[in-house]
Amino acid sequence: MARDADGYPVTASPAGVRRGAAATRDLAVLDERISGCRACPRLVRWREEVALAKRASFRDEDYWGRPVPGMGPADARIAVVGLAPAAHGGNRTGRVFTGDRSGDWICAALWRAGLANQPTSTHIGDGLELTDVRVCAAVRCAPPANAPTPEERDTCSPWLARELELLPRLRVVVVLGGFGWTALWPVLTGAGYAVPRPRPGFGHGVEVTLPGPRGSLTLLGSYHVSQQNTFTGKLTEPMLDAVLDRATELATGRG
Repeated sequence: MARDADGYPVTASPAGVRRGAAATRDLAVLDERISGCRACPRLVRWREEVALAKRASFRDEDYWGRPVPGMGPADARIAVVGLAPAAHGGNRTGRVFTGDRSGDWICAALWRAGLANQPTSTHIGDGLELTDVRVCAAVRCAPPANAPTPEERDTCSPWLARELELLPRLRVVVVLGGFGWTALWPVLTGAGYAVPRPRPGFGHGVEVTLPGPRGSLTLLGSYHVSQQNTFTGKLTEPMLDAVLDRATELATGRG
């Protein structure tokens, strides 16, 4: 039987179908548990205050106002890890990187890379579908000033650990920004990956490959898609495209 670069049958077997269905179900359970988390009092208070006060331009909308789960299929070979939901983006829409300028950037880039079916992401139910990529964040609640504390990062890390664990084909993690880069190392250490000492520093285009229990995993660093970077030209579309193209090469065995 023909197999892909990861050893999976090209034509799904009944066992493969069952495995895929179980992974999808487990991710759905995880998403539901994430959305009910109230572990960090400061974040709970802030996200709910924002959801009540609203931004004037969204005053007629119902805000999500809860932790925001990831999005993307369970058979993804690429994960994209950001910082946290935006107060009037994911905290409003209930979907990570949706409804704000950062979401506009990453969604358009995923579309250009062939990982999304459309270049825009405005709300749940807008038709967005991701292929071979799962998008999530190191912290699941919108933080004041977009700055979670180290304690909040560490409290949230089990959610990230479990999400990555539920992606059995995972080969590449694209990390948006230094916060996510720092948050990821304890997660990978706990998952059994051989994390080097000292830990590699963050930088745009940095590439680190780690041996692990499910084969090698490659981390790719990218500046975050925040307006602070995109408005100033620190991060450009070609720069982000190059990272996602490299991720696709590695995930498909062409790198």
